[in-house]
Amino acid sequence: MPNAIITATGSFLPPREVPNSVFLSHRFFGADGKLQERANPAIVAKLEEITGIRARRYASEAMTTSDLALAAAERALEGVDRERLDYLIVAHNFGDVHVSTRRTDQVPNIASRVKQRLRIENPYTVAYDLPFGCPGWLLAMIQANYFIRSGDARRALVIGVELASRVVDPHDMDCMIFADGAGAAILEAGEGPGGILAHATRSDTLIHGQLLRMGPSYNPERPADELWVKMDGHKIYKYAVRTVPQVARQVLEKAGCTLKDVSKVLVHQANEKMDQAILNRLVALCGDEDLPADIMPMTIGWAGNSSVATLPTMLDLICRRKLPPHQISSGDLLLFASVGAGMHISCVLYKVP
Repeated sequence: MPNAIITATGSFLPPREVPNSVFLSHRFFGADGKLQERANPAIVAKLEEITGIRARRYASEAMTTSDLALAAAERALEGVDRERLDYLIVAHNFGDVHVSTRRTDQVPNIASRVKQRLRIENPYTVAYDLPFGCPGWLLAMIQANYFIRSGDARRALVIGVELASRVVDPHDMDCMIFADGAGAAILEAGEGPGGILAHATRSDTLIHGQLLRMGPSYNPERPADELWVKMDGHKIYKYAVRTVPQVARQVLEKAGCTLKDVSKVLVHQANEKMDQAILNRLVALCGDEDLPADIMPMTIGWAGNSSVATLPTMLDLICRRKLPPHQISSGDLLLFASVGAGMHISCVLYKVP
Protein backbone atom coordinates (compact mmCIF):
# COMPACT_ATOMS: atom_id res chain seq x y z
CA MET A 1 0.00 0.00 0.00
CA PRO A 2 1.55 3.35 -1.02
CA ASN A 3 2.04 6.22 1.37
CA ALA A 4 0.98 9.80 0.61
CA ILE A 5 4.10 11.94 0.60
CA ILE A 6 4.27 15.74 0.45
CA THR A 7 6.55 16.37 -2.53
CA ALA A 8 6.06 20.11 -3.03
CA THR A 9 4.52 23.15 -1.38
CA GLY A 10 3.62 26.68 -2.38
CA SER A 11 2.02 29.74 -0.81
CA PHE A 12 0.91 33.26 -1.53
CA LEU A 13 0.85 36.03 1.05
CA PRO A 14 -0.49 39.33 -0.30
CA PRO A 15 2.22 42.00 -0.25
CA ARG A 16 -0.08 44.54 1.38
CA GLU A 17 0.74 44.69 5.08
CA VAL A 18 -1.91 46.23 7.34
CA PRO A 19 -0.55 47.35 10.74
CA ASN A 20 -2.70 47.69 13.85
CA SER A 21 -2.53 51.46 13.57
CA VAL A 22 -5.01 51.29 10.66
CA PHE A 23 -7.77 50.43 13.14
CA LEU A 24 -7.28 53.53 15.26
CA SER A 25 -9.75 55.35 13.01
CA HIS A 26 -12.47 52.66 13.07
CA ARG A 27 -15.81 53.04 14.86
CA PHE A 28 -16.27 49.93 17.00
CA PHE A 29 -19.63 48.78 18.34
CA GLY A 30 -20.56 46.03 20.76
CA ALA A 31 -22.98 43.17 20.10
CA ASP A 32 -25.69 45.37 21.68
CA GLY A 33 -25.24 47.94 18.92
CA LYS A 34 -23.74 50.54 21.26
CA LEU A 35 -20.58 52.43 20.43
CA GLN A 36 -17.59 51.13 22.37
CA GLU A 37 -16.72 53.41 25.28
CA ARG A 38 -13.05 52.48 25.36
CA ALA A 39 -10.73 54.57 23.23
CA ASN A 40 -9.41 52.91 20.10
CA PRO A 41 -5.75 52.91 21.22
CA ALA A 42 -6.76 50.84 24.26
CA ILE A 43 -8.87 48.48 22.12
CA VAL A 44 -6.06 47.92 19.63
CA ALA A 45 -3.43 47.45 22.34
CA LYS A 46 -5.59 44.89 24.13
CA LEU A 47 -6.13 42.89 20.97
CA GLU A 48 -2.39 42.81 20.28
CA GLU A 49 -1.74 41.69 23.85
CA ILE A 50 -4.25 38.83 23.59
CA THR A 51 -3.64 37.61 20.04
CA GLY A 52 -0.05 38.65 19.37
CA ILE A 53 -1.15 40.21 16.08
CA ARG A 54 0.82 43.31 15.13
CA ALA A 55 -0.05 43.27 11.42
CA ARG A 56 -1.88 41.19 8.86
CA ARG A 57 -1.96 40.74 5.07
CA TYR A 58 -4.84 41.90 2.88
CA ALA A 59 -5.32 41.08 -0.80
CA SER A 60 -5.63 43.90 -3.30
CA GLU A 61 -9.14 44.92 -4.31
CA ALA A 62 -8.63 43.35 -7.73
CA MET A 63 -7.96 39.87 -6.29
CA THR A 64 -10.42 37.17 -5.29
CA THR A 65 -10.10 33.90 -3.39
CA SER A 66 -9.49 31.95 -6.59
CA ASP A 67 -6.67 34.36 -7.50
CA LEU A 68 -4.93 33.63 -4.20
CA ALA A 69 -5.46 29.89 -4.61
CA LEU A 70 -4.09 29.99 -8.16
CA ALA A 71 -0.94 31.83 -7.05
CA ALA A 72 -0.19 29.25 -4.34
CA ALA A 73 -0.97 26.36 -6.73
CA GLU A 74 1.39 27.66 -9.41
CA ARG A 75 4.24 27.84 -6.92
CA ALA A 76 3.59 24.31 -5.70
CA LEU A 77 3.40 23.02 -9.29
CA GLU A 78 6.74 24.42 -10.43
CA GLY A 79 8.39 21.62 -12.39
CA VAL A 80 5.37 19.31 -11.94
CA ASP A 81 3.23 17.88 -14.76
CA ARG A 82 -0.17 19.29 -13.80
CA GLU A 83 -1.96 17.04 -16.29
CA ARG A 84 -1.08 14.11 -14.04
CA LEU A 85 -3.01 15.47 -11.08
CA ASP A 86 -5.79 13.08 -10.05
CA TYR A 87 -7.40 15.46 -7.53
CA LEU A 88 -7.41 19.20 -7.04
CA ILE A 89 -9.02 20.01 -3.68
CA VAL A 90 -9.56 23.55 -2.42
CA ALA A 91 -10.46 24.15 1.23
CA HIS A 92 -12.03 27.55 1.90
CA ASN A 93 -15.16 29.04 3.47
CA PHE A 94 -16.52 31.97 1.48
CA GLY A 95 -15.78 31.46 -2.20
CA ASP A 96 -14.95 34.45 -4.38
CA VAL A 97 -16.13 37.60 -2.61
CA HIS A 98 -15.81 40.69 -4.79
CA VAL A 99 -15.26 44.14 -3.29
CA SER A 100 -18.17 45.62 -5.23
CA THR A 101 -20.87 43.24 -3.97
CA ARG A 102 -19.47 41.47 -0.85
CA ARG A 103 -21.53 38.48 -1.97
CA THR A 104 -20.28 34.90 -1.91
CA ASP A 105 -19.73 33.45 -5.40
CA GLN A 106 -19.15 29.66 -5.44
CA VAL A 107 -20.60 28.59 -8.79
CA PRO A 108 -18.57 27.15 -10.39
CA ASN A 109 -16.61 26.02 -7.38
CA ILE A 110 -13.20 27.47 -6.61
CA ALA A 111 -11.35 24.26 -7.48
CA SER A 112 -12.93 24.25 -10.96
CA ARG A 113 -11.87 27.86 -11.47
CA VAL A 114 -8.32 27.09 -10.40
CA LYS A 115 -8.17 24.01 -12.65
CA GLN A 116 -9.43 26.04 -15.61
CA ARG A 117 -6.89 28.81 -15.05
CA LEU A 118 -4.10 26.24 -14.69
CA ARG A 119 -5.14 25.13 -18.20
CA ILE A 120 -5.47 21.50 -17.10
CA GLU A 121 -7.15 19.53 -19.89
CA ASN A 122 -7.31 16.15 -18.14
CA PRO A 123 -11.03 15.51 -17.39
CA TYR A 124 -10.06 13.02 -14.69
CA THR A 125 -8.38 15.67 -12.59
CA VAL A 126 -11.30 15.84 -10.16
CA ALA A 127 -11.71 19.37 -8.80
CA TYR A 128 -13.84 19.96 -5.72
CA ASP A 129 -14.17 22.32 -2.75
CA LEU A 130 -14.16 21.54 0.94
CA PRO A 131 -15.80 24.08 3.31
CA PHE A 132 -14.90 22.85 6.79
CA GLY A 133 -13.86 25.93 8.72
CA CYS A 134 -10.22 26.51 9.56
CA PRO A 135 -9.36 22.76 9.69
CA GLY A 136 -10.47 22.38 6.05
CA TRP A 137 -6.97 22.01 4.61
CA LEU A 138 -6.11 19.26 7.07
CA LEU A 139 -9.32 17.37 6.29
CA ALA A 140 -8.58 17.74 2.57
CA MET A 141 -5.10 16.30 3.17
CA ILE A 142 -6.69 13.37 5.02
CA GLN A 143 -9.05 12.75 2.09
CA ALA A 144 -6.24 12.96 -0.45
CA ASN A 145 -4.25 10.53 1.69
CA TYR A 146 -7.08 7.99 1.47
CA PHE A 147 -7.40 8.42 -2.30
CA ILE A 148 -3.70 7.67 -2.69
CA ARG A 149 -3.50 4.81 -0.21
CA SER A 150 -6.52 3.12 -1.81
CA GLY A 151 -4.88 3.21 -5.23
CA ASP A 152 -7.52 5.59 -6.61
CA ALA A 153 -4.94 8.35 -7.13
CA ARG A 154 -1.22 8.90 -7.54
CA ARG A 155 -1.05 12.67 -7.12
CA ALA A 156 -3.24 15.36 -5.52
CA LEU A 157 -2.97 19.11 -5.12
CA VAL A 158 -4.49 20.36 -1.86
CA ILE A 159 -5.01 24.10 -1.36
CA GLY A 160 -6.08 26.06 1.70
CA VAL A 161 -7.18 29.61 0.94
CA GLU A 162 -9.12 32.46 2.51
CA LEU A 163 -9.89 36.06 1.68
CA ALA A 164 -11.29 36.88 5.09
CA SER A 165 -10.82 40.65 4.88
CA ARG A 166 -13.94 40.84 2.69
CA VAL A 167 -16.25 39.18 5.23
CA VAL A 168 -15.23 40.82 8.51
CA ASP A 169 -17.42 43.51 10.07
CA PRO A 170 -15.33 46.70 10.15
CA HIS A 171 -17.28 47.78 13.26
CA ASP A 172 -16.53 44.60 15.22
CA MET A 173 -13.24 44.48 17.15
CA ASP A 174 -12.72 40.92 15.91
CA CYS A 175 -12.18 42.29 12.40
CA MET A 176 -8.59 43.01 13.44
CA ILE A 177 -7.83 39.28 13.74
CA PHE A 178 -8.48 38.07 10.21
CA ALA A 179 -6.24 38.13 7.14
CA ASP A 180 -5.86 36.80 3.60
CA GLY A 181 -3.58 34.15 2.14
CA ALA A 182 -3.22 30.78 0.43
CA GLY A 183 -1.06 27.69 0.80
CA ALA A 184 -0.81 24.48 -1.20
CA ALA A 185 0.79 21.04 -1.00
CA ILE A 186 1.21 18.23 -3.50
CA LEU A 187 0.71 14.71 -2.18
CA GLU A 188 2.10 11.82 -4.22
CA ALA A 189 2.14 8.05 -3.85
CA GLY A 190 5.46 6.86 -2.48
CA GLU A 191 7.14 3.98 -0.73
CA GLY A 192 9.02 3.96 2.55
CA PRO A 193 8.29 5.11 6.09
CA GLY A 194 7.17 8.66 5.39
CA GLY A 195 3.66 10.09 5.09
CA ILE A 196 0.60 10.53 7.29
CA LEU A 197 1.00 8.20 10.27
CA ALA A 198 -2.27 9.00 12.05
CA HIS A 199 -5.10 11.51 12.09
CA ALA A 200 -8.31 12.38 13.93
CA THR A 201 -11.22 14.72 13.28
CA ARG A 202 -14.24 15.67 15.38
CA SER A 203 -17.27 17.94 14.97
CA ASP A 204 -18.88 19.38 18.12
CA THR A 205 -22.00 20.91 16.62
CA LEU A 206 -24.70 20.29 19.20
CA ILE A 207 -23.51 22.86 21.74
CA HIS A 208 -20.70 24.68 19.96
CA GLY A 209 -22.02 24.86 16.41
CA GLN A 210 -22.78 28.60 16.50
CA LEU A 211 -19.67 29.89 18.26
CA LEU A 212 -18.45 31.14 14.88
CA ARG A 213 -21.17 32.16 12.44
CA MET A 214 -22.43 34.82 10.03
CA GLY A 215 -24.56 37.72 11.26
CA PRO A 216 -25.41 41.41 10.75
CA SER A 217 -23.00 44.22 11.50
CA TYR A 218 -22.74 45.48 15.07
CA ASN A 219 -23.22 48.96 13.62
CA PRO A 220 -27.02 49.53 13.71
CA GLU A 221 -26.67 51.95 10.81
CA ARG A 222 -25.60 49.17 8.43
CA PRO A 223 -28.25 47.21 6.44
CA ALA A 224 -29.59 44.29 8.45
CA ASP A 225 -29.32 41.89 5.50
CA GLU A 226 -25.52 42.25 5.30
CA LEU A 227 -23.80 39.20 6.73
CA TRP A 228 -20.39 39.29 8.40
CA VAL A 229 -18.26 36.87 10.40
CA LYS A 230 -19.24 36.82 14.09
CA MET A 231 -17.69 34.81 16.88
CA ASP A 232 -17.85 34.22 20.61
CA GLY A 233 -14.13 34.58 21.10
CA HIS A 234 -13.91 33.70 24.79
CA LYS A 235 -16.01 30.54 24.36
CA ILE A 236 -13.97 29.49 21.33
CA TYR A 237 -10.79 29.98 23.33
CA LYS A 238 -12.06 27.75 26.15
CA TYR A 239 -13.31 25.10 23.73
CA ALA A 240 -10.05 25.02 21.77
CA VAL A 241 -7.76 24.83 24.80
CA ARG A 242 -9.87 22.06 26.32
CA THR A 243 -10.47 19.98 23.19
CA VAL A 244 -7.63 20.36 20.67
CA PRO A 245 -5.01 18.82 23.01
CA GLN A 246 -7.27 15.80 23.51
CA VAL A 247 -7.47 15.18 19.76
CA ALA A 248 -3.73 15.74 19.34
CA ARG A 249 -2.93 13.22 22.07
CA GLN A 250 -5.33 10.75 20.45
CA VAL A 251 -3.36 11.05 17.19
CA LEU A 252 -0.03 10.52 18.96
CA GLU A 253 -1.40 7.42 20.69
CA LYS A 254 -2.74 6.04 17.40
CA ALA A 255 0.75 6.31 15.92
CA GLY A 256 2.46 4.91 19.01
CA CYS A 257 4.42 8.12 19.46
CA THR A 258 5.01 10.58 22.28
CA LEU A 259 5.14 14.35 22.15
CA LYS A 260 8.90 14.17 22.66
CA ASP A 261 9.14 12.36 19.31
CA VAL A 262 7.62 15.38 17.54
CA SER A 263 9.92 17.86 15.82
CA LYS A 264 7.36 20.59 15.13
CA VAL A 265 3.84 21.34 16.35
CA LEU A 266 2.07 23.37 13.67
CA VAL A 267 -1.10 24.87 15.15
CA HIS A 268 -3.64 26.96 13.22
CA GLN A 269 -2.65 30.59 13.66
CA ALA A 270 -5.76 31.93 15.37
CA ASN A 271 -4.47 33.49 18.57
CA GLU A 272 -0.92 33.44 19.95
CA LYS A 273 -2.00 33.02 23.58
CA MET A 274 -4.51 30.33 22.64
CA ASP A 275 -1.95 28.36 20.65
CA GLN A 276 0.51 28.51 23.53
CA ALA A 277 -2.22 27.39 25.94
CA ILE A 278 -3.05 24.48 23.61
CA LEU A 279 0.59 23.40 23.59
CA ASN A 280 0.87 23.75 27.38
CA ARG A 281 -2.26 21.65 27.84
CA LEU A 282 -0.93 19.01 25.43
CA VAL A 283 2.32 18.86 27.38
CA ALA A 284 0.34 18.36 30.58
CA LEU A 285 -1.79 15.60 29.03
CA CYS A 286 1.21 13.77 27.59
CA GLY A 287 3.48 14.29 30.57
CA ASP A 288 6.30 15.36 28.25
CA GLU A 289 8.26 18.39 29.36
CA ASP A 290 11.50 20.11 28.34
CA LEU A 291 10.40 20.43 24.71
CA PRO A 292 12.54 22.50 22.31
CA ALA A 293 11.83 26.21 22.54
CA ASP A 294 11.22 26.38 18.79
CA ILE A 295 8.83 23.41 18.57
CA MET A 296 5.84 25.63 17.69
CA PRO A 297 6.41 28.05 14.78
CA MET A 298 4.27 31.19 14.71
CA THR A 299 3.31 33.51 11.86
CA ILE A 300 0.27 35.23 13.34
CA GLY A 301 2.22 38.24 14.63
CA TRP A 302 2.92 39.57 11.13
CA ALA A 303 0.53 37.58 8.91
CA GLY A 304 -2.66 37.52 11.01
CA ASN A 305 -5.26 34.75 10.97
CA SER A 306 -5.90 33.68 7.37
CA SER A 307 -8.16 30.85 8.51
CA VAL A 308 -7.80 27.76 6.30
CA ALA A 309 -4.58 29.12 4.81
CA THR A 310 -2.48 29.45 7.97
CA LEU A 311 -1.17 25.87 8.14
CA PRO A 312 -0.25 25.28 4.47
CA THR A 313 1.27 28.77 4.30
CA MET A 314 3.40 28.14 7.38
CA LEU A 315 4.46 24.73 6.08
CA ASP A 316 5.59 26.23 2.78
CA LEU A 317 7.54 29.01 4.50
CA ILE A 318 9.37 26.44 6.62
CA CYS A 319 10.05 24.15 3.65
CA ARG A 320 11.52 27.10 1.73
CA ARG A 321 13.49 28.21 4.82
CA LYS A 322 11.69 31.56 4.91
CA LEU A 323 10.67 31.24 8.57
CA PRO A 324 14.00 31.09 10.41
CA PRO A 325 15.17 29.41 12.55
CA HIS A 326 12.60 26.74 11.65
CA GLN A 327 13.47 23.98 9.19
CA ILE A 328 12.33 20.46 8.42
CA SER A 329 14.56 17.44 7.85
CA SER A 330 14.04 13.84 6.76
CA GLY A 331 12.65 11.74 9.60
CA ASP A 332 11.03 14.66 11.40
CA LEU A 333 7.56 14.18 12.85
CA LEU A 334 5.17 17.09 12.27
CA LEU A 335 2.02 17.39 14.38
CA PHE A 336 -0.64 19.54 12.70
CA ALA A 337 -3.70 20.81 14.59
CA SER A 338 -6.52 23.15 13.65
CA VAL A 339 -9.85 24.25 15.12
CA GLY A 340 -12.58 26.35 13.55
CA ALA A 341 -16.18 27.03 12.65
CA GLY A 342 -18.42 24.06 13.17
CA MET A 343 -16.90 23.62 15.68
CA HIS A 344 -14.49 21.26 13.94
CA ILE A 345 -11.04 19.98 14.90
CA SER A 346 -8.55 18.06 12.76
CA CYS A 347 -5.11 16.78 13.75
CA VAL A 348 -2.55 14.98 11.60
CA LEU A 349 0.81 13.39 12.42
CA TYR A 350 3.11 13.41 9.40
CA LYS A 351 6.58 11.88 9.00
CA VAL A 352 8.94 13.63 6.62
CA PRO A 353 10.44 11.02 4.23
